[in-house]
Amino acid sequence: MSYPQRCILAAVTLFFIAPLVAEYLLGDFAITFLSPLIIMAPMYGGALLIRELARHTGRGWPTILLLGCAYCLIEEGYTTQTLFNPNVFGMHMHLLSHAWIPALGIGAWWTLFMLNVHPFWSIGVSIALVEGLFPSHAHTPWLGKVGLCVAAILFAVGIYANTSYSFHHDPFRASHTQFLVTAMLVVAFAAAAFMIPAPRVPQQKPGPAPSPWLAAAATFLLGFAVFLAPIFWNWGAVAWIFAIDLVFLSSLRMLSRRDGWTSLHTLSVGAGGALVYGMHAFLQGPVVPSPKWAVLTSHVLLLVLALAVITLAALRTRSTLRAGSLQPISADSH
Repeated sequence: MSYPQRCILAAVTLFFIAPLVAEYLLGDFAITFLSPLIIMAPMYGGALLIRELARHTGRGWPTILLLGCAYCLIEEGYTTQTLFNPNVFGMHMHLLSHAWIPALGIGAWWTLFMLNVHPFWSIGVSIALVEGLFPSHAHTPWLGKVGLCVAAILFAVGIYANTSYSFHHDPFRASHTQFLVTAMLVVAFAAAAFMIPAPRVPQQKPGPAPSPWLAAAATFLLGFAVFLAPIFWNWGAVAWIFAIDLVFLSSLRMLSRRDGWTSLHTLSVGAGGALVYGMHAFLQGPVVPSPKWAVLTSHVLLLVLALAVITLAALRTRSTLRAGSLQPISADSH
């Protein structure tokens, strides 16, 4: 397969893996209910757009995660309005009541939780898995200018379609002030993402990197801890997630600068995150009610599929590293 064909295949793979990770692996939908993919794939195509913008400008994971925060605010602030809707997912959930901030009309816990879910899982994990499947081109753009424009158009169409659907089925509307502040924060995160200098040479430091297995295990434990935050602690739950974020990001930044850090480590972090979703799915009910047999079957099949993707990506990445096509890299550069 030629280089352009591989890149297009990688882009298409990410286009469809992102919604599967974000909604189906998590357990929001059973695989017997695949019709939402028609409108969700273009919206979650934001993962492809974010990845391409970062790679085209020579930037890496800090830019990807910051753009993931901007994506989170677009989806949860405008499309679904879950950041502001007190009856989201039904009144019995009371998601915004934990660490409620009346002046902003938001729940601090839910907002911070969403700012974990989308940047790391919906965007980051999806990108890490697909880059692992195509390791020879993991740090270079997959699309040219035309493809980048197509990705942007598909994302815009996806956001419009999902927002229209949401507005049609839910009469709730956030206030003009909430929409305005959300827009300002989207711009701020996007600007911050591109204010990060594009590194010319990875600045690595001496010292051993942890084994990929250890990196995956640590990511899994920290990720699961985010989902197990004691939400009835209210601000304590906010502090819980914030502390986990601080440990995760600071450790990743420090360790990824070690000489031995490679693309296999980056994949292992994504794999640990994916398995958090796959395991947590068994602990929650789907957004759209489905028969128990369908839900359980879906969870098992998607977890097996995730393990298969992780295994294939690890084999391909390890093979590419042994062939010398990839060099040790810093996670905050390429």
